[in-house]
Amino acid sequence: MSQLLTGIGASAGIAIAKAFRLEEPNLTVEKKEVVDREAENQRFDRAIEQSTEELEKIKEHAAKALGKDKAAIFEAHSLVLSDPELINPVKDKIIQEGSNAEFAMKEVADMFISMFESMDNEYMRERAADIRDVTKRVIGHLLGVDIPNPSLISEEVIIVAEDLTPSDTAQLNRRFVKGFTTNIGGRTSHSAIMARSLEIPAVVGTKTALKDIENGVPLIIDGQEGKVIVNPEPAVVKEYEEKKDAYETHKAELAKLVDKPTVTEDGCRVELVANIGTPEDVEGVLQNGGEGVGLYRTEFLYMGRDQLPTEEEQFAAYKKVLERMEGKPVVVRTLDIGGDKKLPYLTLPEEMNPFLGFRAIRLCLEMQDMFRTQLRALLRASAYGNLKIMFPMIATLEEFRQAKAILLEEKEKLQQEGAAVSSNVEVGMMVEIPSSAVMADTFAKEVDFFSIGTNDLIQYTLAADRMNERVSYLYQPYNPAILRLIKTVIDAAHKEGKWAGMCGEMAGTEGAIPILLGLGLDEFSMSASSILPARSIISRLSKKELSESIEQVLYMDTAEEVENFVKTRFL
Repeated sequence: MSQLLTGIGASAGIAIAKAFRLEEPNLTVEKKEVVDREAENQRFDRAIEQSTEELEKIKEHAAKALGKDKAAIFEAHSLVLSDPELINPVKDKIIQEGSNAEFAMKEVADMFISMFESMDNEYMRERAADIRDVTKRVIGHLLGVDIPNPSLISEEVIIVAEDLTPSDTAQLNRRFVKGFTTNIGGRTSHSAIMARSLEIPAVVGTKTALKDIENGVPLIIDGQEGKVIVNPEPAVVKEYEEKKDAYETHKAELAKLVDKPTVTEDGCRVELVANIGTPEDVEGVLQNGGEGVGLYRTEFLYMGRDQLPTEEEQFAAYKKVLERMEGKPVVVRTLDIGGDKKLPYLTLPEEMNPFLGFRAIRLCLEMQDMFRTQLRALLRASAYGNLKIMFPMIATLEEFRQAKAILLEEKEKLQQEGAAVSSNVEVGMMVEIPSSAVMADTFAKEVDFFSIGTNDLIQYTLAADRMNERVSYLYQPYNPAILRLIKTVIDAAHKEGKWAGMCGEMAGTEGAIPILLGLGLDEFSMSASSILPARSIISRLSKKELSESIEQVLYMDTAEEVENFVKTRFL
């Protein structure tokens, strides 16, 4: 019987395939006494070998598909499997006590997990998670229970899960994984952003997908409308096959815009650029006709490793991006760690509300050695392209001044050392805190540009955690309060002869583009896969007409009213 589930359309497109449930298997173990202890020890060795081989395959796939930085987590898992401190006690229990391998593995693993989780050191707590993941894989082999693994899928499927973790999404093979649906999540959740990067359809936040969808049943995912159809009737399958063909035809038409400039119907030029996390992401930017990089999230250089990246490692990464972009602008955000992003080798304080705590520029201004190393690497790389640097999470003018002063100190040192440094590196800031939006006229006198980070600006303005399902209804990009803040920032920049961009997910949202264009936004930065659809929309809009009529949305009562106005008038 056919069933319709609704959620949030997180990544456009149509997928038709059978369901692959990605859920935790039953790994309950019982203690058994073994007779042939040597044979049991060999069975344990085989499980370790199988797990190691699996991790190597996963790592190789992740490195090819998403870059070495995202694959580093699996290197750490392989190291756990070869750690004698974990493996030898298991073997001792098998050989000396006659314990069965799976029980011995769980007993030793639980001891280490409990020990590490109780430590104050963040790195040790991270190791507890590594041990849990790795031992789950080994115990699965010992029990003969398959651990669902998206990287090993060899037929076309749609993944059904509670949510997808970073390591899950790092393993997705686009050849076989045609789409996914999750119980939780929103448009700005990690899984949604990854889906857009991979260009696969996704519907998140269905609440009941795992409960309602059995393994292997036929599914249809409509990532545009936020629909999941379970066990569709043949007529419905035919209808969606036609929709899928139409969508692919539309994509082919969009591909013709790759080398075209972004120009409105009345001849006004704007910049369409992309958000990236690694040097490998540049290929997607170029393939989708990106006119630059509007946000390079440098924290990925710091993640998935056991120590800070060196100046040389960072220099090589930044240089690679700048050279590959061949003179097109590259806006690099300095380290934005904290909140939901932690480094295992940095001991940060436990906080009641880390999103409002010690993170981003606040952390960098205190840990200046780390900050200065990054700034030196960036400045050295500036000689190889069109670099712009921006500081995240700026709340006060003093923070911006202090960060810029440190940058200028490092620039002077490099010049004294004889290093080549570009003389025209623009220095700007993210506007993601309401205070900096309200004070934009003051900031605009000292910055070279603004980049509006709507993901955080919206949640801070409306006091609604964008990852919290209970208050997700308050995550409203079209709320007039948000639109007024955006206008304040753009107007302040233009008054001082500066430019204003946006690097939040809102910049690539179909309904928001006419509003932002009408408000005068100069640069739109988005997932690479959103660039061509955005270029197509902009080419059909008149900036003059928008500028004359769009300000009325600032005085509407609700986000719904704004959204309906834009849809009926401009889309």
